[in-house]
Amino acid sequence: MAEEREKAVVVALIERAVDSTSAEVDPRLLKAIKFTVRYSDSELRFAAQTLMSLMKRNHSQVRFLALLIVDELFMRSKLFRNILVENLDLFLSLSIGFRRSHPLPPPASVASLLRSKAIEFLEKWNDSFGIHYRQLRLGYDYLKNTLRLQFPNLQANAARIQQERREREMRTREILLKKFESLKTNFSSIKEEIKTNIDEIEECLEILRTKDDDEQFDPVDDEETEVFCNSELLQIRLDSLREGKKVQENSENTVVMDALREFYKVLVTKHLAAVQEWISVLIRVEVPDHSFRDSALKNLIDIRNIIQSTKRKCEESGCELRKIANAEEEEDIWEEGTVETFDKGKSGPSCSKITEAPTVSTSNNARGAECTNKLSTVTEKRNAQISESKSDPERSKLLAEAPVLNWGSFLDRWGSNGDALANQRGLDVEGHWGRVDHDAVIPAEKIAELNVRASVYEEEPVEIQPCRAPLKNGRLCQRRDLRVCPFHGFIIPRDDEGKPINEGSPAEEDADQSQPKESTPNADSNVVHQLVKQAVKNVRERDRGDAKERELDKRALKKAKLAEVREHNEAMLRDAAIASTSRSYYIGEDTEIGNGSRSSSKSKKQTLASMLKKKETTKDRLAQRLLNTHARDATIRQLTTAEEANYREAFPNQW
Repeated sequence: MAEEREKAVVVALIERAVDSTSAEVDPRLLKAIKFTVRYSDSELRFAAQTLMSLMKRNHSQVRFLALLIVDELFMRSKLFRNILVENLDLFLSLSIGFRRSHPLPPPASVASLLRSKAIEFLEKWNDSFGIHYRQLRLGYDYLKNTLRLQFPNLQANAARIQQERREREMRTREILLKKFESLKTNFSSIKEEIKTNIDEIEECLEILRTKDDDEQFDPVDDEETEVFCNSELLQIRLDSLREGKKVQENSENTVVMDALREFYKVLVTKHLAAVQEWISVLIRVEVPDHSFRDSALKNLIDIRNIIQSTKRKCEESGCELRKIANAEEEEDIWEEGTVETFDKGKSGPSCSKITEAPTVSTSNNARGAECTNKLSTVTEKRNAQISESKSDPERSKLLAEAPVLNWGSFLDRWGSNGDALANQRGLDVEGHWGRVDHDAVIPAEKIAELNVRASVYEEEPVEIQPCRAPLKNGRLCQRRDLRVCPFHGFIIPRDDEGKPINEGSPAEEDADQSQPKESTPNADSNVVHQLVKQAVKNVRERDRGDAKERELDKRALKKAKLAEVREHNEAMLRDAAIASTSRSYYIGEDTEIGNGSRSSSKSKKQTLASMLKKKETTKDRLAQRLLNTHARDATIRQLTTAEEANYREAFPNQW
């Protein structure tokens, strides 16, 4: 009894793990299977029998998951290996499918994955246990050498990767040793070179400080000092003091600043990078004698600290590397060409020329002076034109009366009264069919008729008033329509709150205006007329609301009837499906019929049966449309008609 219960537990766990559409076994179920078969040989035999029976299922997904469980048990149990090796021929046939009479079952995608995984597992088993099991060696040799199956060669690939990694590490070690020997040989010269550069930078900084200290500043009175209680003002004060400590470059210290920049550039780009690289080499290199390496590493760390402190001093003094863009701008050459101003058709003074020699811009001050000269020159020209127009009143009068027109082809011969040659367009070769008269001209009056000025009508913009009807969110409607808003009807004047200023729609106002007004003796008749209009309006609005409510009630009743019919049909279909299938297959899967929930019918969970169905692709649908009888006959008829038309056009017209 206990043995049957253990067998039932093992079989239930394995079947539950295999009954899945995922690409791997559930880790919890796999752990439970291994825990169950660990302590009993009988349970392990039951597991082997169950897995072999599952491998005979006509479904590749079931075989694939069973193969994964077999691999886990094969690598952990000697008894399981002995049981499997006895039926290895059948197992390989079911997992690899090398026999033509017994191919792998559908689906094809899972079958290819099953085949590749089985070949990979067989190679792994042969590498691990082939020396102990002759059947494994023979099966591996038969598939590889006789059937010529391609194995992944995982062990060879791992060995190759390991060898490449060892070779790469060896090359790296050799490179580090070469660099270490080079450093050991040239360490004293490197230290001397860096020390020389740092000393030169210190001398330049000392020169700049002495020149800066020579300037005397007036002492600040105690009464003028301020107490900065605000942290922001204090920070601004400190920043300004820090900026004041920087050395300002001028004509006296330009040479020193240039030399300091060169030394600073060498220190940062060459020496600091080299020291960092040597420190990295000393940390990674492996040498038998560590005395020189430790001392050199300590000295290089001290040198790096000195370089960083020197770099900080240079930055505090205002010495920074110039940007490449600024250097290129300073090397540009600015040339001033010849600028001429002249006036056509006037016997005034001769054209003035401003000619300057090419100048090299070496500083911003020089460029600013040149820009100032240019601006003054342009201003002088403009003043000269203004004074000239004032001195000639007739010209200024004509300019005031001249129309402003858009550009067009009619402006090419504006104001000309001469004739134009007809056959001379400036080309060396003229394409004419007959004799050409090169002296033919087009009269001036014809040219005037051809030069028609076209103008586009531009409508004057009219401001369209917004609707300004109140909305649900408290705002006003901003649609701008001419007369009627599609959401709020006729557009009427409204105040800032959206309330109508004049009651009634524009249509009613027009109707009132079209009717002749009768003179009433008193104002009571007008009040009665307004009350009658308001009563009629209220009755119409109430009738409109009642009609809308009736329409909504009809729609709701129709929806309720459709829902009842749909629920009845679904219940009938569910009962018919349950009655036509096996009850045991659907135990625990269907929901209760009486609850009326439709979640089970809507959910489309993939199952093992759905995996066997062939999915209809776009190619299948196109083939079904194109390869039917009607399409084929129509295509043949169209091709025959085209060939006959070509024959009728080509062959009878030969001569």
